[in-house]
Amino acid sequence: MNILIIGPSWVGDMVMAQTLFQCLQQRHPGCQIDVLAPDWSRPILERMPEVRAALSFPLGHGVLDIAARRRIGKSLRGRYDQAILLPNSLKSALVPFFAGIPRRTGWKGELRYGLLNDLRTLDKQRYPLMIERFMALAFEPGVALAQPYPRPSLQIDPASRAAALDKFALSLDRPLLALCPGAEFGEAKRWPAEHYAKVAELKIREGWQVWLFGSKSDQAGCADIRSRLIPGLREECVNLAGLTSMAEAIDLLSAATAVVSNDSGLMHVAAALNRPLVAVYGSTSPQFTPPLADQVEIVRLGLDCSPCFDRTCRFGHYNCLRELKPRPVIEALERLLGTPVEVQ
Repeated sequence: MNILIIGPSWVGDMVMAQTLFQCLQQRHPGCQIDVLAPDWSRPILERMPEVRAALSFPLGHGVLDIAARRRIGKSLRGRYDQAILLPNSLKSALVPFFAGIPRRTGWKGELRYGLLNDLRTLDKQRYPLMIERFMALAFEPGVALAQPYPRPSLQIDPASRAAALDKFALSLDRPLLALCPGAEFGEAKRWPAEHYAKVAELKIREGWQVWLFGSKSDQAGCADIRSRLIPGLREECVNLAGLTSMAEAIDLLSAATAVVSNDSGLMHVAAALNRPLVAVYGSTSPQFTPPLADQVEIVRLGLDCSPCFDRTCRFGHYNCLRELKPRPVIEALERLLGTPVEVQ
């Protein structure tokens, strides 16, 4: 059975989509899964053994371009038995429709009647987690999802990781704390730089090294964290934000002894790499998209005004993050690292 997945547009969602791929392999042993998604997702998909191929989708997020979608759809004709759509948009339904894929499965979204012929109605109470909403599409409507749920697990090539270490002149001669202080969602997901710097300072004084991860848009924030360290400590903190490719970031994160991250795509990557992880939550909630791994500590204040899921604080104070001091995060790290952790 050949299945085309229309992939999501966010890093964390793509990582969590692996639970669907695992369910499909469970239901249809030996099925071939291809994922149509933006190019940035290729390094993630290439590290998922369930995926045969990552198919490049050239249109940017939010671009309609019906003619281009028709061309892509026609190029896929006759290749798939089923398409499963993870986005709920009208746009995402066009390529499978133009491809003439016999079964086109997805949740009822914006004006998709006729484009999907296996249209499901989402019961949010029954499926509160995003992974449940993904996994349910692998089965017939109404089928109960079996516990325990599968978890994302990205597979690392040691040679690829060694190449990344060599490229950036990095060494694993000491324990490594990876910090992921960015979040594309906005300021309401970003724990303050001064708090991250305190955690970095403590671990460096204990003999650790610290690497900062993120995109180009996170470079300034990571530089701010590093600048708050005094000379002598600052040299033990490496700012990799905006310098690594996605593939390199994944491989280097896999070497971490522990990770501290905001609720972000890299948080889900770290969880899928099974790294001991402290996840810091502010305006969002772990009740919908928690990191899926065994060695996880979630730290949040749980103020009356949170979770609000706003990109910017409606009150202007961001207290859900600013008032979350370093001590709870450090204590969470200590709980996770009660026993030595081996680099995978």
